[in-house]
Amino acid sequence: MNIVRLTAARAAFFAALALGTLPAAHAADAVPPPNRYAATIAPAERFEIGGVLVERHGSAGRPLILIPGLASGSWVWQGTVRAFSRDHAVYVLTLPGFDGRPPAGPTPFAAARAAVEELIASRHLDKPVIVGHSLGGILALAVAEDKPASVGGIVSIDGLPVMPGTEDLPPAQRGQFADRTRLQIGRQPPALFAQQQQAYMRTIGVLDMSRADALAQLTARSDPASVGAWAADVLTLDLRPGLKTIQAPVLTIVPYLDLDSAQQGLTPAAKADYYRALMEGTPKLQVVTVAPARHFAMFDQPEAVTAAIRTFLGTL
Repeated sequence: MNIVRLTAARAAFFAALALGTLPAAHAADAVPPPNRYAATIAPAERFEIGGVLVERHGSAGRPLILIPGLASGSWVWQGTVRAFSRDHAVYVLTLPGFDGRPPAGPTPFAAARAAVEELIASRHLDKPVIVGHSLGGILALAVAEDKPASVGGIVSIDGLPVMPGTEDLPPAQRGQFADRTRLQIGRQPPALFAQQQQAYMRTIGVLDMSRADALAQLTARSDPASVGAWAADVLTLDLRPGLKTIQAPVLTIVPYLDLDSAQQGLTPAAKADYYRALMEGTPKLQVVTVAPARHFAMFDQPEAVTAAIRTFLGTL
């Protein structure tokens, strides 16, 4: 497996996003049509913990906590809410600085980590399953390391304990990369930030270009300075030493697309093996590949992602 080529590609894209060197996207219409992916499901309850917005759907069954990724909001989980809220109490989070929420503080990951743990404790959630996408998956792993007896399961969709492409960097070099990223994303004016979101969605996010443009309109509602701060926190993070402390079963969902991975010389098995290597030490690990799918696998393959989560819940 050519891990070097995979990690270099991921790191190069993240650097391009930070530096503003992604290819330009077409300008959006002056008056865009209503966004079909904007969250429309009315929650039974809405409240805040530590600056994190929480929306509860349903009230019975094992609790699920759904955490979106970088620059995303609760709209990421509409299909998941519909699939599971009848049988589970579903708590959907929106992190500070994302989707029009007030800006994040200087260390957003640590603050959100504490907020999720407070949610579990204050609501007396019994062994919740935390489902996270990307950044949300990383946050789920962090909480499971901190509170191993309190978490019943983890589902991480393309979220790993260390940013691919940085796993072999010394801490000082990783920190320098993080500082540059924080400044370069955080200083983007809204128009450039929106353009970068569209370029990201079209090349890394999803398969369908019309869907990519609609989703980019939603991620562009986030605060660039907050996105930069969150990205910097993730780049400095390495949760691998603590994976061995996680008691709950962990499901890692690996998106795979021939068009992207063939350029890196990766088969589906090779990419799954790479993810498995970054998760090494996790006591109860399952790895499932979903294809064809890009980073937002819940949009490219909603039925497959829902089925993987449902099957995992059935094993708990």
